[in-house]
Amino acid sequence: MEDPKRNFAEKLNAWGKAKTPFVFLVDYRIEKPLAWTLDDENLSEIRFDLNGFKSQDEAEPPLSEFQFHKFPVSFAIYEAKFNYVIRNLKAGNSFLVNLSVPTNITTNLSLSEIFAHSEAPYRFLYKNDFVCFSPEIFVKITGNRISSYPMKGTIDASVPDAENAILSDFKEAAEHATIVDLIRNDLSMVAEKVWVEKYRYIDRIQTNDKTLLQVSSEIAGILPDHFDGKFGDLLLTMLPAGSITGAPKPSTLQIIETAENYDRGYYTGVMGYFDGENFESAVMIRFIENQNGNFVFKSGGGITAQSNAQNEYQELIDKVYLPFSHVPHIVF
Repeated sequence: MEDPKRNFAEKLNAWGKAKTPFVFLVDYRIEKPLAWTLDDENLSEIRFDLNGFKSQDEAEPPLSEFQFHKFPVSFAIYEAKFNYVIRNLKAGNSFLVNLSVPTNITTNLSLSEIFAHSEAPYRFLYKNDFVCFSPEIFVKITGNRISSYPMKGTIDASVPDAENAILSDFKEAAEHATIVDLIRNDLSMVAEKVWVEKYRYIDRIQTNDKTLLQVSSEIAGILPDHFDGKFGDLLLTMLPAGSITGAPKPSTLQIIETAENYDRGYYTGVMGYFDGENFESAVMIRFIENQNGNFVFKSGGGITAQSNAQNEYQELIDKVYLPFSHVPHIVF
């Protein structure tokens, strides 16, 4: 029986060794990974702009206004999932769990229009199935240097002294430290030397109705001489991404499975490219899926034993947005 995971890895390994440019998608469970070379006839099914590495774009007319409504799950539903996670954290089964939920949304925009007008460094449109506009890098590889940029910690920029508030928050600091440690461990499985290049810096994320501040770090390492473009093996070793699972990874994955009780699909998977020299990838967060004509926005956040249910519930709602800052009139 064919193993899609192994086939995917061997394909990317071969293309990497031959320095053949490619684009790829990996779903959260690594069950339906996809990859295309730039001459693949099926490339017409997708559109992407991955930090400037982009497909042939179709022109979209400018937007003057749009509608966007979100219908989050009730706090009671969320709290039940949250409490299950907290029980496991207090039992010592995990230090950090990334809990996500689906939110129904309505908009007069198509997925194609959302893709075209989104302001995000990493964007992907797969058929009419889903669109992703992610601010979070997974790994970059230039020469023999690999780096990862986990994003953990979110606050509304309008909160008084927001930057200091998020950086001095004990719960947020503990959560971020846990993820940095996990990513250091993950990188050490593929790199010979690993270090933290930059710790807890602020990114500004513009949404359709507010600005969010998000906290990131940069962890780097040196790939061994025998790496030889084995991007497929590297991805299978490091996925699923630590920033959207938690630590320790094996037991945390089981907690997530039970608590969420829904299919993440490609949400929190990874998208990326290799241009023949450089490899770059992003975590698929900020994700809208077309489910039989109904749009579902998947979002979440990291839970620690110090987390507050109401705050975490508000964070996942804040993350349901369209990254449009250039549309002058918004109709809600």
